[in-house]
Amino acid sequence: MNHLTLTVATAEDMRELGVRLAGRLRPGDLLVLSGGLGAGKTTLTQGIGEGLKVRGPVTSPTFVIARVHPSLAGGPPLVHVDAYRLGGFAELDDLDLDASVGESVTVVEWGEGLAEGLADDRLEVIISRGDGPGEERDVTLTGVGDRWSDLGWEHG
Repeated sequence: MNHLTLTVATAEDMRELGVRLAGRLRPGDLLVLSGGLGAGKTTLTQGIGEGLKVRGPVTSPTFVIARVHPSLAGGPPLVHVDAYRLGGFAELDDLDLDASVGESVTVVEWGEGLAEGLADDRLEVIISRGDGPGEERDVTLTGVGDRWSDLGWEHG
């Protein structure tokens, strides 16, 4: 596994991190996002959607559980899932996400402990509040599997 921790100062910086991350994503990629309420998971996903040039707006899919955002630029669609209300892997499996994982970029918020079985290779993202005042967040990216053996990012 490969780890990288970044400090993100503002919500706009979180969105920009998502845009940068989208430049590295390809069909079949799975991202599992974890962090408390208001940590910035949806803001990061909005940046990913912007970077992938998908139809939006990208909003929290809490009540619909999963939302598909088709590409407007011939790239992969974004499948955005909120697993917060799911009772376990069986309910996640009922969404039949594995049918679209291969051709989509799939982002699962609140997916820790649930979504790892969707793909052998995944990028796990943990967002936590920083020690400083304000909006600062620490974002830890952990690459799992051959696809993410080298995150290839410089700090900053």
